[in-house]
Order: sequence, then C-alpha cells, then structure tokens
Amino acid sequence: MDAAMRQVDAVIRARLSSKVGLIDQIASYIIGAGGKRMRPRLLLLFSEALGFRGAERYELAAVVELIHTSTLLHDDVVDESSLRRGRATANSMFGNAAAVLVGDFLYSRSFQMMVSVKSMRVLEVLAEATNVIAEGEVLQLMNMHDADLAVDEYLRVIRYKTAKLFEASARLGAVLAGASPEIEEACADYGRSLGTAFQLVDDLLDYEGNSDELGKNVGDDLREGKPTLPLLIAMERGTPEERDLIRHAIEHGELEKLPEIIAIVRRTGALEATREAAQAQADKARTQLDLLPVSKAREALLEFCFRAVHRSS
Repeated sequence: MDAAMRQVDAVIRARLSSKVGLIDQIASYIIGAGGKRMRPRLLLLFSEALGFRGAERYELAAVVELIHTSTLLHDDVVDESSLRRGRATANSMFGNAAAVLVGDFLYSRSFQMMVSVKSMRVLEVLAEATNVIAEGEVLQLMNMHDADLAVDEYLRVIRYKTAKLFEASARLGAVLAGASPEIEEACADYGRSLGTAFQLVDDLLDYEGNSDELGKNVGDDLREGKPTLPLLIAMERGTPEERDLIRHAIEHGELEKLPEIIAIVRRTGALEATREAAQAQADKARTQLDLLPVSKAREALLEFCFRAVHRSS
C-alpha cells in the first residue's frame, strides 16, 4: 500500500493548495499529523481486490480522508480537546473560529473533488454518508452527560458518526470497480462492522491506554461526559456506590475520581466485554470477504479485522 498511499498524499497536498495563507497553514498542520489513514486504505484495497486500478481511486481516497479530517477539526472544537495524535489540536493552536472555518474548507473542497470523478453513484454515496455523519455528531451532542443512555443508542451514534465513513469508503471501492449490488453491499457491510469495532476499541482505550500511546489525553471521553460502553457496562455490573460514582462523573464531566473509575471499569470486566463486542463486529466484517476473490488486497483486509481489535492506539 505504500506506493498507493504516496499517490493519495500527493493528491491531498495538491488539492489543499489555497491562496488564503491561514488555510494552507492549518491544513498542512492537520494533514502533517499523520494518522492511520484507515478510510483511504479501505477504498484502495477494495478497488484493488475487485480489479480496479484507475486514477480515480486516488482522488476518492483523498476525498474520504479530507472528509474525515474536517470532522476531526469540528469534533475537537465541540469537545474542547487539546491533544490529538500526540500534538496540540488545531483549535488550541489557531483558535476555534479558524479551526471550524478550515474544517468547512476541507469539507467543501472534498465535494469539488468528488464531482471531478463524474459519477452520480459516487456523489450519492458520499452525500448520504456526510449527512448521516452530521446526524451522528448531533446525536452524540444530545447524549452528552446522559448516564441513562441505552446501549442501542450508544451503538447508533457509532454507526452514524464513525462507521458510516468506513462503510462509504469500502462501498466506493466496489462502485469504482463496477461490482454487482451483492458485492457492493458486502463491501459496505464490512466497512460498517469494521468501523464499529474500531470505535469500540477507541472507547475502551480511553480507560486502558496511556496518553503517550494514544496521542490524546486519557480520560477525555469522561471529561466530555460521553457515556461509552466501558462505563455503561461498569455501571451495570458495579455496586450501587460504584454506579453512583460513575453516574456523577458522566453527568458532571468530572475527572477528579478518574483513577477510581478506571479501577471499577477494570474490576467489573467492562474492558474485556467491550473488546469482545469489538471482536464480534470484526468477525462479522471478516465473513463479508468470502465473496471476494483471493488476493493480497483481500489478505490485507482480513488483517485489518485483527488490527482493529488488537491495538494500543
């Protein structure tokens, strides 16, 4: 994937060019922070697995990365985050207003790029995905500080906010290849399940990892009042006193008792249960690959199912 990803990075650098200096500065800062590039890799791997090697795949891989990056800029403003990928967030460096506006620029530039592919199906997939992602952002905002959140509602936010762009990226690989509706849906199902597994592990790492490995501050989810699965399970399994402690922390976004909460999450087996839920989603993703021909790209997609669950950052 290295050569293909260099092509994608070249497209990103070219398309981010702007006559407005601050846009160049912030966009370069964000893209330069790196990241796993999971979404563009999915698009490239599915298009390769299905036999498509046209230049359009680089353009669309860049598009999904820019959409993802724009959501990160806006997320960090909403969440008042100060650290991402081991570096200060754009909002803490350049201010909230600049971060939001440059996020808008990345978003609108991505739409300019997707039009250049001249495919109505591509536009349909990405227009729907961006709309669902926005709904997921609002749902998450509505759920902040709600210690009574149902697990189904928590998973709905994940499907909308995180898994949807994974799904769209995988689906676009099939669309570019002109795959059958059955294959396209299998690719989309893979992306949705993998994205869900990925976010579940992200949520457990907020209570299992450390700031250096994660590239963000441990406990950020709790500070933001996010009732994630490890906390929901710990409240379900914990004593009444432990339940009250976690409830109070979620409702007030309090980190004072974070060490005690981490101990409760670990003692109740909430981390293991969350990882098991992630593993079930990864297993579901793996079965969707049965419809793809054997290839190195398919092997890489199988490897993603393992790495999404067994990682420390």
